[in-house]
Amino acid sequence: MSTKDYVEKDYYKVLGVPKDATAAEIKKTYRKLAREFHPDANKGDAKAEERFKDISEAYDVLSDEKRRKEYDEARSLFGNGGFRPGGAGGNYNFDFGDLFSGSGGGGGGLGDVFGGLFNRGGGGRQAQPRRGADVETEVTLSFVEAVDGATVPLRMTSQAPCRACAGTGAKSGTTPRVCPTCVGAGTVSRGQGAFALSDPCRDCKGRGMIVDDPCTVCHGSGRASSARTMQVRIPAGVQDGQRIRLKGKGAQGERGGQPGDLYVTVHVDAHPVFGRKADNLTVTVPVTFPEAALGGTIEVPTLNGPAVKLKLPAGSANGLTLRARGKGATRKDGTRGDLLVTVEVVVPKHVTGDALSALEQYREATASDDPRAALFKAAEGA
Repeated sequence: MSTKDYVEKDYYKVLGVPKDATAAEIKKTYRKLAREFHPDANKGDAKAEERFKDISEAYDVLSDEKRRKEYDEARSLFGNGGFRPGGAGGNYNFDFGDLFSGSGGGGGGLGDVFGGLFNRGGGGRQAQPRRGADVETEVTLSFVEAVDGATVPLRMTSQAPCRACAGTGAKSGTTPRVCPTCVGAGTVSRGQGAFALSDPCRDCKGRGMIVDDPCTVCHGSGRASSARTMQVRIPAGVQDGQRIRLKGKGAQGERGGQPGDLYVTVHVDAHPVFGRKADNLTVTVPVTFPEAALGGTIEVPTLNGPAVKLKLPAGSANGLTLRARGKGATRKDGTRGDLLVTVEVVVPKHVTGDALSALEQYREATASDDPRAALFKAAEGA
């Protein structure tokens, strides 16, 4: 990356975030844009691919606290009219080299500030290792797999060194040569006023090497799309919509850089019987009117286990929740949540025979008990 690029490119504008955006805001915006413009989601769309590269480049700088600070300082000094040597109305009679070398030979000049940003070193410039891009993917689990955990295969496509040429960009049996223009640095300097700005070398396109006989697979770029299948362990207790980060499982880095991370968004299919509330499972169990009125013991199904028996208190109302401890989803510490059992009193649609006679007798025996009396009393007193 050249000085000119850092001065002229507005990475905040690329991501669409304000200059005072927090690291969390930058990360959230990047992930949204990366999903929208990822090459896998825009097959054959060159503009989307270029936009994805710009987004990744901007995030590489703004997500790193040190690089973001250096970038902001460079933009403040050189960009937006912040500092223009030799400007109107003045002849500056001092050594601009002092700005970059520090006075008295003791260091501390602007060269120290920009050294890490523009890859300047005392013995010349060298291309720095670059971290691989983060990769986003999704997986759908069954309800049981989400509760108990599962190992699932994930097929991903990302940029990696071309296998045909081992990342050199040269056809098999040949080797690239050092670029005579930049002598392998990948950048060339050009004068602009009192300063020398670095630009990517046009002859080697910033790689520092010239490929005379390009690889037929990557056409000399040294990079190619790589498809791979990984076995990924999804931890027990994962919830629908949860994102899991797998460090170092993303795209491979360049020039020895660290690989990016893999982010897996989990979707969970619904279960016909059980539901989920955090670490607890839920189930609705129908009971008869006599069971609700007289109480008793009811049998309740569990997920992947034997049924449990719970005591139903006499006079249980519809919607009462009972708790079966330790029969829920697995937590991070290995313990399990509870199974929350909601009672649903079933009212028969048709009553005949002895059941009808018994209910008639019950109605006569409880005729003096009006369940709505308190309701009307409260309404009258309001």
